Amino acid sequence: MKGNHPIPTLVLTLCACLLPTACSKDTPEKTAPSKGTAVSAIPVVYTVNYPLKYFAERIGSGHIKAVFPSMEGDPAFWQPNAKAIQAFQKADLILLNGAAYAKWVDMATLPEGTLVNTSIAFKDRYIKLEDAVTHSHGPEGEHEHTGTAFTTWLDFSLAVEQCQAIRAAFTSLMPDRKEAFQKSCNALATELNALDQMIKNIVAEKKDQPLVASHPVYQYFTRRYGLNMKSVHFEPGEAPDATMWADLEKLLAEHPAKWMIWEGIPMDEVVKRLEEMGIKSLVFDPCGNAPEQGDFSSVMNQNLENLKAAF
Repeated sequence: MKGNHPIPTLVLTLCACLLPTACSKDTPEKTAPSKGTAVSAIPVVYTVNYPLKYFAERIGSGHIKAVFPSMEGDPAFWQPNAKAIQAFQKADLILLNGAAYAKWVDMATLPEGTLVNTSIAFKDRYIKLEDAVTHSHGPEGEHEHTGTAFTTWLDFSLAVEQCQAIRAAFTSLMPDRKEAFQKSCNALATELNALDQMIKNIVAEKKDQPLVASHPVYQYFTRRYGLNMKSVHFEPGEAPDATMWADLEKLLAEHPAKWMIWEGIPMDEVVKRLEEMGIKSLVFDPCGNAPEQGDFSSVMNQNLENLKAAF
């Protein structure tokens, strides 16, 4: 996961991008665009992460153009430049994940009438993070894990609610396409509910076994499926330092896990050392960013296959 500390360059960029539109200082409560919003012939919908783009494309069923900007690292901590912000400002709709995801949105001036918080319906079910942990890795440097857990879609029942919010927003934008949006949303919800049930079936017999997550991004996943999982702060493409290994050993003393769940494929040398400690590795990709191959559905189905090894 990447850093959430605003940097001076970003502040200057955002100031340079101020336009005469309402400023979203807090995460918007809106779930549908304001009536009277000017709409393109084929509405352009920007999203702050890849899952929302996938949901938008499926629900839009060819009647909208979904755009998720190309970026490196975790979209939750992306720092857009002036050109990227201007592209968002021109969109007919902007789909937000909510739950403190994409904090740059709170600093930018975006047209309030286009903002759709897809998780606002379950705001009371956000998971609050109690213990702040600051560490540094990746191109965006130091960051802190605190505030609100944001990978909401890893609870597939919540992902369905986000899809319903998208469907409502699209219907408000294009009322004449209501039936098409509803049909597509129902089909997607059926697939997500099937994934939800499959995970329940996979973990049913061994939910209590201790597990370790390589990074604190599985909070909604853990809660939904009743898992016994605690997190460290390892990165798939980086070798942990001595302190990180010591933290893991301390955790294992009270939480004797035999499996570590990773966001991506870990380094061979790390896998080998974990195996020497009696810990096997598997990948469950949150898919916050666009996958190199396949799509959200294929990634999640592969995640389920990977999960079977531990259960």
